Amino acid sequence: MSTSSYPARIPASVFTAPRRRKTSIKNYTSLPPLKTRVSNVAADDVYVPRSPAFMSIAYLRDALSAIDTKMAALTKERAALEAKLETAVRLQSPVLRLPSELLSNIFAIGVLGMGDEEPIMVPTLMLVCRYWADVALNTPVLWAKISVSPHDPLEKARRRLIRSKSCLLDITVNFGPRMEYAQNVSEDIVQAMDLFRPALWRTRSFSLTVPNRPHAYTALYRCQEDAPMLETLSIQVYHAIQDEPHSYFKAMPLFNGCTPNLRSLSLTSFHFGWDLKIMTGLRVLKLGGYYNSFTPSAATLLTILRQCPGLEEFALRNMSDVDSYPGCSPMRMIEDADTPITNKIHLPRLRKLSFYYSGIAHAREIMSHISFPDLESLELAYLENATPVLQLLYAQALTRLPLKYLRIETCLFNEMAFMNLLRKLPSLITLECVDVEDISHHTLKAFSMAQPWLCPRLEYVTLDGCTSFDWDSLRAFVESRLPADPQSYRRYHTNTTSMISSASAAAADYARRKARQDRSAHSALLGGPQRILMLDVTRCNHISREMVQWLRMYVASVKCESAKGVWGETSMS
Repeated sequence: MSTSSYPARIPASVFTAPRRRKTSIKNYTSLPPLKTRVSNVAADDVYVPRSPAFMSIAYLRDALSAIDTKMAALTKERAALEAKLETAVRLQSPVLRLPSELLSNIFAIGVLGMGDEEPIMVPTLMLVCRYWADVALNTPVLWAKISVSPHDPLEKARRRLIRSKSCLLDITVNFGPRMEYAQNVSEDIVQAMDLFRPALWRTRSFSLTVPNRPHAYTALYRCQEDAPMLETLSIQVYHAIQDEPHSYFKAMPLFNGCTPNLRSLSLTSFHFGWDLKIMTGLRVLKLGGYYNSFTPSAATLLTILRQCPGLEEFALRNMSDVDSYPGCSPMRMIEDADTPITNKIHLPRLRKLSFYYSGIAHAREIMSHISFPDLESLELAYLENATPVLQLLYAQALTRLPLKYLRIETCLFNEMAFMNLLRKLPSLITLECVDVEDISHHTLKAFSMAQPWLCPRLEYVTLDGCTSFDWDSLRAFVESRLPADPQSYRRYHTNTTSMISSASAAAADYARRKARQDRSAHSALLGGPQRILMLDVTRCNHISREMVQWLRMYVASVKCESAKGVWGETSMS
């Protein structure tokens, strides 16, 4: 039988009802179906979809809340991991891997090297991180400088004293010259000295600045313990002239007379009986502010100098010109000073000497009894007739006097004696004359003569307030110090920065040193003097604007005071 004779097969879908499609969450929509009004249709024949229980609104909201909770936890975990990653990366930095001892030394070098210009440097270091704060707190040398003043409370000093542990201290008690401090300062001084008294054994430097003498005695009466480590002592009284006579207290020993390491002593208007125990082996001695009966005699000063053979700096400032020798006056001493001194005090290390308003009798007596073969700096100010001092300097220069800096202010002297002294000072580099009328054109002409050259190394000259010289002598002085070959030097302009063009300060400094060496070599080759680098003609009213402009062509730095016109306008730059 052939298959083609069978009838065609009918599919089963013809005889069965259509199957409903299963709802899917993917195609589910939250919007309800549109309700349309159907007429003439039975209610059972209308299909209305209903959401299952797990698709309810409450379920969905709970699901979203759970997801938000998980996201917050993951965000927090991510932030924690990022913080750990940042810490791990920072720990790889060489700075944070430094040992605490090495970091402590770096802090000490950086902070102590800046001096007192950056008082907030240590708090700034402590704000970097906790590790740096711990290192700074455990570095005693950072807290060794302790100050008590109207701006530095006592609690701050107490904290620094505790943190300094057992290292050497630098103590400062400063209540300044302002008169309002004198009313409530006594109690503050007593509390400060009671705080520092147990630490005097490790004090390296002590500075006391008070308004008057009673305050100084109140403070130092509480410092009768030994100070074996004390190296620098400074006591300054501002208003000593205004003290009453009854304010003079009995002489007392400072620090129980035990200061074996004291090397620098500076006293201003403080009288302690001139105890010589504390003035032994000094290297720096500065005395000032002594008048009338409080002024030390020349014999006392010579005794102090005799006990300090290693003295390097000696200064007398603002002292009455009296002497306590019985039956001897200063004028008699000066008259008899021509007799030779046999037992001179030899000070081989003395390099800086200053007499500022200390009286010509003191200066004459001290200079005649000491020898100073290494003196490099000398200051003479307000000594009336300083000719005897210049003669003593000339006598010392006959053997050896490497003087490099000489300042004379408001003094009278013999110009010929001054010129004779300058001829014996070939090492002089800086000469400062302020309000000196004895500097005339003869001195400047002597600088211009080449047989032999006067002070050939002179580079810095100050003629502030000197009006006895004329313009021709000053111009000849500047021209005589120029190199012999005009092509070997360049003219200076008003802008000193144009002299050297460099990309860095180090290169500029190297260029300056090299230029100075070249000038020195050229001068030595030709046998000429050094070129003038700085000239100060302040308050020299006879120097006009055109003269200053000419000087600035040949001198690197020219200082002058601007002359004012009738209406206050500037007539000279």
